Amino acid sequence: MNMMNIMVSCLCLSVVVPFLMSVQYTEAQRVFVVGEGTGWTTPQDSSTYQSWASNNTFAVGDILSFNFQTTRHNVVEVSEESYTSCTSTNPIGTVYNTGPVNVTLNRTGQHYYICSIGQHCTSGQKLAINVLASALPPSTAAPPPPPPPPMSLASTFSPSSIPFLFICSFIFVFLDIMHGP
Repeated sequence: MNMMNIMVSCLCLSVVVPFLMSVQYTEAQRVFVVGEGTGWTTPQDSSTYQSWASNNTFAVGDILSFNFQTTRHNVVEVSEESYTSCTSTNPIGTVYNTGPVNVTLNRTGQHYYICSIGQHCTSGQKLAINVLASALPPSTAAPPPPPPPPMSLASTFSPSSIPFLFICSFIFVFLDIMHGP
């Protein structure tokens, strides 16, 4: 393989590999604004947040963005019993009193959130969601891709090799320029 072929190969790899890696991670994290335009507030309709949640599929790594006015609302993750009875005596994790706040979904299963200020929860300011391991529900999840063949690009390159590929391509271009035609 001559120097020109090596240079072209390195240049192509330095462009293609980062692109392919970025495509792989595009759905890793999504941000959901709870209630969308309504924000996290005492709703007019007590089913507002459950209707919103039913139109979305949540997965580990996703972020719930609760937009609320500090001192007027808060966000408390609670158990199912506390959700049903609108009590916050045993919160799960941090009680968020300063808005807006982003909560990263870090485990699968049911998650319950309420506002513990006044009668906000009993007025419908509460959210129950189911968090899946992946963004697709299990019934529609695509089968996993077949394993790559031995010595494929996927098995030989890692994110840490990207800077090396860029440097390699620039060195070859520089050497080619220095040697001339």
